[in-house]
Amino acid sequence: MASSFKGNKSFLPSKICVVCKKEMTWRKSWEKNWESVKYCSDACRKKKQA
Repeated sequence: MASSFKGNKSFLPSKICVVCKKEMTWRKSWEKNWESVKYCSDACRKKKQA
């Protein structure tokens, strides 16, 4: 998947954050655990507990 990336983010997979409902695009740092990513940021991760 990442090998087909040509600099255009529209070809990358995306998800919706479960807290803020914003779209988040795949990141290289999420490559190994993309299936378990639920939150777009640490701030949203902290809000889920509130």
